[in-house]
Amino acid sequence: MVLDDASAEFHDFFERHHAELARLAHMLTGEPDAAEDLAADALVELWHRWDRVRRADHPVAYARGVVANKARSRIRGAVRERRRMMLFRLHRPERVDDPDVAAVVDVRTALARLSFGKRACVVLRYALDLSEKETALTLGVSVGTVKSQTSKGMAELRRLLGTRTAGELVGREH
Repeated sequence: MVLDDASAEFHDFFERHHAELARLAHMLTGEPDAAEDLAADALVELWHRWDRVRRADHPVAYARGVVANKARSRIRGAVRERRRMMLFRLHRPERVDDPDVAAVVDVRTALARLSFGKRACVVLRYALDLSEKETALTLGVSVGTVKSQTSKGMAELRRLLGTRTAGELVGREH
């Protein structure tokens, strides 16, 4: 197989630094299984920018920075996921003896027609009774986004279900 200069340089860089980058990812995340994936993702990103990377004063430092950023993103995502799971565990649904199955189906169908952001805000605010701040934290968005998406989501639900049914869905207006 004939490689051009850039491909040969990258291949050499990969061979010399892949293990180090994987160890760095492991140390940063504490997840041995994720370390290889993070290193591989970083190296793919480096390959896409190889012309810039190979001209850098310290290509290995650049690569380490890419791994560190990917590890930070993974950790932040894991923290957000844990927060979401904790919030869902803390807010267990109340038991309903005789649910109106037809209404439940209508509400679920209407919710499914909302965009994810609107649906998430409406469900977290009204079904789980989270505050705007808790909802923003859970979704990783601003409080203003929560207010806007909740308002727009409720307006769509009113249009889809009718004012009375949408009001019964939430039980109260926030």
